[in-house]
Amino acid sequence: MKLIILITSNVENGLEVAVRWQEAGAPGVTVLKSFGLHSLQRKMMGDSLEVPLHIASSMTSMMAYVLRETELNNHVLLSVVPKELVTTLLDEARAVMGDLLEPNHGVAFVVPLDEAIGVRQPENGDG
Repeated sequence: MKLIILITSNVENGLEVAVRWQEAGAPGVTVLKSFGLHSLQRKMMGDSLEVPLHIASSMTSMMAYVLRETELNNHVLLSVVPKELVTTLLDEARAVMGDLLEPNHGVAFVVPLDEAIGVRQPENGDG
C-alpha cells in the first residue's frame, strides 16, 4: 500500500482531483484544509495586518493570532491505495492541476506504507 498526498492552494482544483481519485478507484480520499507557513509569514509581514499589542509580544503568538483570523486556503488530499493505483492517481492530478513541476500548481508525493489498518479495499466491480 502507498499513501499518496497532494497539497494545493487551488481549492476548486483540489476538490476536482479528490473526486477523480475516488472515481479512479481510490478506496477513500481525505481532504484537509491547511495553511502554509510561508503564506502565514508573508501575511504577517504585510502592512494590512493589525495585531493587538498584547499578542505582538512573541512571533508564535502573532502567528497563532493571524492563523485564527485567516481563512485556510490550501487543501491536502490523502489516500491510502494499492501501489498499482498510484500512477493513475498522479495522472488524474496532473490532468486537473497541470504540470506539478510548475510553480503554484501543487505538490504531490507518495509514501510507502509498512502497514495500513482499517483501510477499505478498493471496489473491484464484483459487488
